[in-house]
Amino acid sequence: MEIGFAGLGRMGAGMTHRLLDGGHRVVGYNRGQGPRDQLADRGGVPAASLEELVEQLDERPRVAWCMVPAGGVTEQTLHELGRLLEPGDILVDGGNSNFREDKRHAAELAGRGIQFVDAGTSGGVWGYDVGFCLMLGGPGAAIERLAPALDTLAPPDGWLHCGPAGAGHFVKMVHNGIEYGLMQAYAEGFEILAASEFELDQAAIAELWGRGSVVRSWLLELLASALRDDPGLETIEGWVDDSGEGRWTVEEAIREAVPAPVIYLSLAMRQRSRQDQSYAAKVNAALRKQFGGHAVRSSGGGGA
Repeated sequence: MEIGFAGLGRMGAGMTHRLLDGGHRVVGYNRGQGPRDQLADRGGVPAASLEELVEQLDERPRVAWCMVPAGGVTEQTLHELGRLLEPGDILVDGGNSNFREDKRHAAELAGRGIQFVDAGTSGGVWGYDVGFCLMLGGPGAAIERLAPALDTLAPPDGWLHCGPAGAGHFVKMVHNGIEYGLMQAYAEGFEILAASEFELDQAAIAELWGRGSVVRSWLLELLASALRDDPGLETIEGWVDDSGEGRWTVEEAIREAVPAPVIYLSLAMRQRSRQDQSYAAKVNAALRKQFGGHAVRSSGGGGA
């Protein structure tokens, strides 16, 4: 089939290259010239603007896939593509958008006769090699039109029509919340290993646990690779960002009165990692000194 891609970054590039390998015609736009040249080298059709991207799509209904960072960039790109497309065309948001925004976009685009699909996408930089897991929300007719591309992008049985608009990104949001918890559990376990009295080969342990253990996973394989490359992870600063989906998962859990302590605390630990000195920890230390006379460590700061 023919598909237009707006956004040829790490994920978008891998997806378009996989589609081209599968025999699809891909028209791609990116603000930077380099990714457009890479697309052309692989047999794709580069576009210098969103207008040019839409103009070069011949099949009807046309399909435009937005793969740009969530937030203002996505909002602007969807608005512009919605203006350029025609009734019956399909517009896909494959970024990490909030599912509530999807519902708004779907309603706005439906007023112009354009079908909207939200596509939660997991696979990262490895997706090109092993396939992308796709969680989709939107009308059934649009999903059916996308099916040839979805079959190419995903591994066998690797995509699912989850429900109406917003359902795909909702499922991806919860997926990322679970991911936060899994990562934190591995992080804590391997810190215990590192602090033990034994001289342990953590890379070997991670590889061992990946072979038949109940905690085996792709994340564990990635950790084993990281530990092989950098034993002790000495070149990495312990500063952990979050894309927003873990926060949204916690917010939804609170809204629906669903207890989710593991996901919440994993998000809190990411936030804690960005503090050079935790004021809350200082308060705790001061209180222990006040009520119990426990020693405190000096920060080294001066004072009159």
